[in-house]
Amino acid sequence: MNTAGPADVTAPMGLDLTPFRGLRYDPDRVGSLSAVTSPPYDVVVRPDGLHHLESSDPHNIVRLILPQAATPAARNKKAADTLQRWLAEGVLTADSEPGLYVYEQRAGDGMLQRGLIGALRLSEPSEGVVLPHEDVMPHIVEDRADLMRATSANLEPLLLTYRGNDSADATAVIERTAQNPPILATTTEDGFSHRLWSVTDPEDLTAIQKDLARHQALIADGHHRWATYLRLRAEHPSASPWDFGLVLLVDTARYPLRVRAIHRLLHHLPVAEALSALGDSFRVRTVQGPLPQALEALSVAAAEGNAFLLAGDGAFHLVDRPSPDLLARTIPADRPEAWRTLDATVLHATLLDHIWRIPDVPEHIAYIHDTAATVAKAERDGTTAVLMHPVREEVVRELAGLGVTMPRKSTSFGPKPASGLVLRALER
Repeated sequence: MNTAGPADVTAPMGLDLTPFRGLRYDPDRVGSLSAVTSPPYDVVVRPDGLHHLESSDPHNIVRLILPQAATPAARNKKAADTLQRWLAEGVLTADSEPGLYVYEQRAGDGMLQRGLIGALRLSEPSEGVVLPHEDVMPHIVEDRADLMRATSANLEPLLLTYRGNDSADATAVIERTAQNPPILATTTEDGFSHRLWSVTDPEDLTAIQKDLARHQALIADGHHRWATYLRLRAEHPSASPWDFGLVLLVDTARYPLRVRAIHRLLHHLPVAEALSALGDSFRVRTVQGPLPQALEALSVAAAEGNAFLLAGDGAFHLVDRPSPDLLARTIPADRPEAWRTLDATVLHATLLDHIWRIPDVPEHIAYIHDTAATVAKAERDGTTAVLMHPVREEVVRELAGLGVTMPRKSTSFGPKPASGLVLRALER
């Protein structure tokens, strides 16, 4: 199945979003479209969440993106075998013609986001077309690469953003298409409604591609999968479908993303020890709960400088106002000020590396998006949750434009695309 664009197309200076034949669930072969979707693989971090998704429908996409078996090789083989079985049984079927997909997410609070799903021509960060803003962990890239090699598929789209304008051709096609009946509509258990349309008209596709060719994109979510795409492209001679990767592109000038923090769970550090080690290098105050009230105190403190909220002992401890001398000794001086003053920079360079001396490896640190879940697990295990305040999107863009990456898991942009609505198969 050829899912890439024509081999003789010359890559433009900007974004090259190419139509493909999407793999989608046949609604008649599954319990419901909602029951087969999942959050992105790295958001499903708890076993109870994984088991819930697996039990919601025997064909839930989590069986492909997070297969369960005794060894990595067995997991990847299981995912590949499952994908082939679903294709053979017609659970997943390919659309009849290549297209780009308009994807809409809507929440009950009035949030509306629309974007384009397609196969994006890959580019290195040095080319300035797709800008990363976070570092990646090699073992996760290798894990995702093994899975993609085994399945020969892009199983879930990355989230990329660009800055367009209301008069742009791509915007016009998106908004006009969204007035038509969708090819897919469902509401997931988080309350988000999802709709999908296929754009196959040649004139519309040309208008979109010409418009996007003038833009660059920022990786909002999916740095590890983007790094995986680049690794796998290097393993395959061009031109091939591996020159492209599945993405969702959102124009944040029209549909601003929500930026949330990603919290840290320190597996082997009790709160009392964490606070004791701080000494007088930070100001420490116990703040009142419940959690929303404590987070508001964090937000106020973060407006003035670096601030963190520690939890895990039944209370909330606001840690802020780090010693300037300590920061001067622990923060690299050869980076832009916007990077040196990031909470994530101070957390990793000053707190984790210097004060607590905790290695940034999975045995010691977990990264969790859900704030309440982070606190609950820390309290249950007697460990420390470090709650972060989100970084503003303009800071992320400034650093990415300078070619400076932030500490990994510094931000969580959303809403993230649901996994399982459209997949992209690659030639074998």
